Amino acid sequence: MKITREIKAAILVVASILLFIWGYDFLKGKDLFINYKTYYVEYKSVEGLATSAPVTLNGLVIGKVSSITINPNTGVLLVQLQLKTDFPIAASSVASIYEPGFIGGKQIAIIPNFNDKTLAVNGQKFTAGIKLGLTDKVGDQLAPLQEKLEKVLASTEVLISGLNNVLDQKGQQDLKLTLEELSKTVAQFHSASKSLNSLLAENKNQIKGTITNFNKISNNFSKISDSLNKADIGKTVKNLNKTLARVDGIMIGLEAGKGSMGKLLNDEAFYQNIKTSTKELELLLQDVRLHPTRYVNISVFGKKNKPYVAPEKDSLATPNN
Repeated sequence: MKITREIKAAILVVASILLFIWGYDFLKGKDLFINYKTYYVEYKSVEGLATSAPVTLNGLVIGKVSSITINPNTGVLLVQLQLKTDFPIAASSVASIYEPGFIGGKQIAIIPNFNDKTLAVNGQKFTAGIKLGLTDKVGDQLAPLQEKLEKVLASTEVLISGLNNVLDQKGQQDLKLTLEELSKTVAQFHSASKSLNSLLAENKNQIKGTITNFNKISNNFSKISDSLNKADIGKTVKNLNKTLARVDGIMIGLEAGKGSMGKLLNDEAFYQNIKTSTKELELLLQDVRLHPTRYVNISVFGKKNKPYVAPEKDSLATPNN
């Protein structure tokens, strides 16, 4: 059978049309030679998700986003997914939008529910979910930091304004004078330090001798301390307490009028008797000294005794209290 030129032209036109349709679908992300399953997810916001974005399962790419359409009445976005996998995906699985990195863009991750044994069928809708990407997390972390930085910058601006107000021409002049005085003070302190070093160098031997003497005194004190520590201080204190107790008993007896000393201290009549007896004894001794012949009379020829003559001043007549 001979194929005519018209048949060849018709076959070429049909092939060109099929090739064009396949190329168009391929550019749209469809592959006519692969059997995909189509699923749908509704989002209020796709967060920058684009057509042909990968769809992953535990990090493995199992499909792509085929189309994104918006409902003109509700504004809800319907995302169509084309998945090619033999993995059993449960009907209650979640299709979550996430960002794998700074450059990769948004993707959809299928999070399967292993507790659900009901498998998803072609054309079913998954539950929508959104995960914060790295950029969003960094933004959330930087937001409070930005607020704090703005507050710090505002405080710094106020501080700089205050410094500008304080450090006017007069303030700058005063600050300059203060720094000059501080420099003079430091110079004087440096000079005093040199003088002190010179003084210490000149009296080094004397200071050394003083420290040596102090060490000797310290050693002597240590020896005295050891001697006192070895001595029976407790026994000595005990004996002293006994002696003091006896003295205290004697003092109590004297205050109570016991004994001659107690009566002398507390009995006025006894004191006056002793005083009177002392005066009489004094007068007697005085008379014996002035007139011994009245008491010792040796008469060879038998002379008579002279009569007694009282002294001109009798101290007993006017006793001194």
